[in-house]
Amino acid sequence: MNARTIATTRPDDWDQHWGEFTASAEQGPAHEMRRRWLLDSLAISDEGQTARVLELGSGTGEFAEALLTRHPRVRFQGLELSAVGVGIASRRVPAALFFQQDLLQSPSHPEASTFNATHAVCSEVLEHIDNPVQLLVNARQYMAPGCRLVITVPGGPMSAFDRHIGHRRHFTTRSLQDQLQQAGFRVEETIGIGFPFFNLYRLTIIWRGQRLAHDIQGTPSNFVRLGMNLFRTLFRFNTRHRGWQITAIAIAP
Repeated sequence: MNARTIATTRPDDWDQHWGEFTASAEQGPAHEMRRRWLLDSLAISDEGQTARVLELGSGTGEFAEALLTRHPRVRFQGLELSAVGVGIASRRVPAALFFQQDLLQSPSHPEASTFNATHAVCSEVLEHIDNPVQLLVNARQYMAPGCRLVITVPGGPMSAFDRHIGHRRHFTTRSLQDQLQQAGFRVEETIGIGFPFFNLYRLTIIWRGQRLAHDIQGTPSNFVRLGMNLFRTLFRFNTRHRGWQITAIAIAP
């Protein structure tokens, strides 16, 4: 695919997205940073046998794989809009259940809606949604009362690549808190993690602009991998405040 074709690709085509950008997304330092934060923030006990973990927007199953490696007794269910994503995830993590589901619509799989999750994650999803509150309200149907929900969304300026993959908005800690409260969740904390090096990483993406879509299509080049490794090292020195990675922990009613 040439650069002109990439520039005119329709945003929100998640079947195409997971086919083109999976390798770079999963190897990216920001993805790794978010994964560590999500795993720690779920606060699942070492045994984990009573935990039922729901992922809203489960992609290709990368988080499910990491979670079940750490907590092999956990029951896991992923909900994903893309059929391609569900197929990849199901092959990748056969111990988990994945369903294709538009979370802006009523549940279409009765077995999925009776899962009663005790823990849930929603990472880099709400920025793609015109009505995040509706998605969060619908997601409550899959959760038990008191379910612990951990969320990540992007903050800071929006790049050309963000728009290319369908970002409608970026968040602040206050705006994410407002969305969660409107959906009926009790918010325990909202913080912006990743200062200063995640912010610098984001500025690099903004500088690269639309060319980034071509850079990370398919297998990352040696140049891209070098940049990823550099930021992966720098991210060890990030702080938990003033970063452009917006995070929240909330409790379902």
